[in-house]
Amino acid sequence: MSRYATFVLFLTLGIAFQLSHGTEVTVVDKDNQLCLFANLMVNFSVSYEVADNKSATVEFELPTKVTTDESTCGATSSTLKLNFGEGHSWSVNFTINGKMYQADTIIFSYNLSDTTVFPNSVLNETETVAVKPRITDVGVDTCYSCKSKDMIEADKVNQTLWNVLIQAFVSNNRTSENITSCPADVPTTTVAPTTHAPSTTTAAPVTNSTTIAPSPTTTPTPTLPTPTTGKYSIKHDENSTACLIANIGLRIGFKQEEMNFDPNGTKVSGSCGVNSSELILMSNTMTIMLTFTNDTKKFRLHALNITGKTSSGVLFSEANTNLSLWEAAVGTSYMCNKEQNYTITSPLALYTFDLQVQPFGVKNGVFSTAEECFLDSDLSFLVPIAVGVALSFLIILVLISYLIGRRKSRTGYQSV
Repeated sequence: MSRYATFVLFLTLGIAFQLSHGTEVTVVDKDNQLCLFANLMVNFSVSYEVADNKSATVEFELPTKVTTDESTCGATSSTLKLNFGEGHSWSVNFTINGKMYQADTIIFSYNLSDTTVFPNSVLNETETVAVKPRITDVGVDTCYSCKSKDMIEADKVNQTLWNVLIQAFVSNNRTSENITSCPADVPTTTVAPTTHAPSTTTAAPVTNSTTIAPSPTTTPTPTLPTPTTGKYSIKHDENSTACLIANIGLRIGFKQEEMNFDPNGTKVSGSCGVNSSELILMSNTMTIMLTFTNDTKKFRLHALNITGKTSSGVLFSEANTNLSLWEAAVGTSYMCNKEQNYTITSPLALYTFDLQVQPFGVKNGVFSTAEECFLDSDLSFLVPIAVGVALSFLIILVLISYLIGRRKSRTGYQSV
């Protein structure tokens, strides 16, 4: 039995959150030409903490009245961002590859201080969850259609998409009449078995032959250059200084493939809270969400969620919500200039270079005094020395034991 007593609330929030018949939006580019169209329904189920170590679950739908501020259209990447209620947003990032496009990441941010939606919440922060949608292989100049319900599960949040009609990268200022349907909407055809009459023709003898395919040639993985260090910051609003700052070079390893994260053109978002802060980095091929927490004395990287596509075209989505990395005192920054590598999940590895991060207690938008990692400290050079001394001591000890044993052996053979 869970240690939290859970109860479920279903919200019918009048004007703010009505049961929608589909949220329809359009986005235009800098030339006021239609570039993105969407008509869809999204159901949310969110669990959150209330008093007495209990949890509550609230369910609501994406309302019909939303704004599309911060939605963007580009030649190879577009973002649809729907803002609603008191500080909530739902966004999806699209990328194009040749004659196909896909949705790379869905990011849902919800404001726990909105008491209309989250009554009795003990937290007053904005939480963010990033997930990988199943919208792939959509033909350019076609609309993606999916009437079936598609639930995407994540920690504390479930999202169900249905009655979806989306076209990213709209051309000629109008939506296409061509449709790419999701697999769930495509009917399956059962082919009846065919009965053949017995043949009176004498079959020719069958000769078995085996063709041996040539062994594939293994191409060595090229050595990657050191990744470019990105400089990122989050502000409460446009008129305030940074509340979270991070300088970091990132390399992602997925299975046997590694790729550097390019900070150029990266979209940066996130939030700053009292006990939890988030930094979200979104490039054309990857979305990285870092969640930091603190216990009032020390902060740490608590969760990491990465979705993306490798250079070979493999899609992946991996997360770990039980980390304890980059720990330092609240009011200071954590710094490690040397390369560090971490196994986040079985197939996912994270490599960091020239790292300095401060998610809490930032003053005047600059880093506070840094707590260095062991690799950067002056004591790191003592490790090989200590190992050398220990090995030398062990060799001397073995030698002494050998000499003593040999001497006793010789003594035992002396004549009486």
